[in-house]
Amino acid sequence: MSLTGTLTLILATGIAMIGTIALWTRIRGPRPARRLAHAVMIGLCQLTAISVVATWINNSYGLYASWNDLMGTTDNTNAVAMPGPPVQRAKFNHGTNGGVLDTYFHGRKSTLSGQVLVWTPPQYDEPAYRNKRFPVIMLLHGVPGSPQSWLEHGGMPGAFSDLLNQKKVHPFILVMPVVNPGSVDTDCTDLPNRKVATWMSADVPDLISHKFRTLRGASGWGLMGFSTGGFCAAKLPLQYPKVFGAGAALDPDPLTGDKSVLPDPAVRRLNSPTYLVKHTKSHVSLFLATSREDHLSPASYITQFQAVAASSPVTVRTLCLPNGGHNYNTWSAEYPPAFAWLSQWLSAPH
Repeated sequence: MSLTGTLTLILATGIAMIGTIALWTRIRGPRPARRLAHAVMIGLCQLTAISVVATWINNSYGLYASWNDLMGTTDNTNAVAMPGPPVQRAKFNHGTNGGVLDTYFHGRKSTLSGQVLVWTPPQYDEPAYRNKRFPVIMLLHGVPGSPQSWLEHGGMPGAFSDLLNQKKVHPFILVMPVVNPGSVDTDCTDLPNRKVATWMSADVPDLISHKFRTLRGASGWGLMGFSTGGFCAAKLPLQYPKVFGAGAALDPDPLTGDKSVLPDPAVRRLNSPTYLVKHTKSHVSLFLATSREDHLSPASYITQFQAVAASSPVTVRTLCLPNGGHNYNTWSAEYPPAFAWLSQWLSAPH
């Protein structure tokens, strides 16, 4: 049975329930045997029902793609995403969720392929803005997850539209790329056989610049992400300050690097935000947020980073909410100050 086969499990649940009702009074034999049979029937109903819910959650979050993936026996070392068209031939499909556009393309520099979602603000199509270029915020999802996570669980683009209507932010093009093409997580790092940092900093901006009226230069490009995406949002402006002028990291993964993702200590250190901020000479700005109750992204990560960044030219603002775990409720509460910070440091349409 497929790990993601929700319809099959729903059917199995229905059969189990109907079978239990039909056979409940027909069980024969000693009382202990009848009770055991009834317990098995109830357990089967509960098991199939729980499986439906678990599979729905798995599919919604993109957690596991197969049984091998769940058991950790899948070998993704040399995984390659399905090839997509190059930038020039990439086509955007009109989605049904808040006017979001969807495409899949092949990056020229990274040679990786992946999904990218795009939302343009209402002003983009207004006559008054016809000749204006727009700033871009790339929204980076967590791992496991997908660009769709921003729509299905992150409240986008509605949450940003509300801030825009309240005039708390200026208009941005929102871009949601996959951060782990081929389902291989590298913490947005360039490895010899998988150049994810190049995908994020060169190929995705190349696509968006070709297809939309975007501002040129780092003052028009920023990042915001949660969890693994938050780690990337803190890291990439430090590595590519000529591409991204600002980043907002919401409940990021360890800012010193994750050994489960990058087991080589040298590679992990050189690609960690804490190391990068200590050695940078660039004037980028970073917003770092978490919650006191988030044990996966404790405040100590940010405090340590802030101490190292104090002697650098990087502008850092921090936020620590009193409540909230490592989840979308917490990240949604961090949206207003994070987007406001990005609006302060990145240019408005012009």
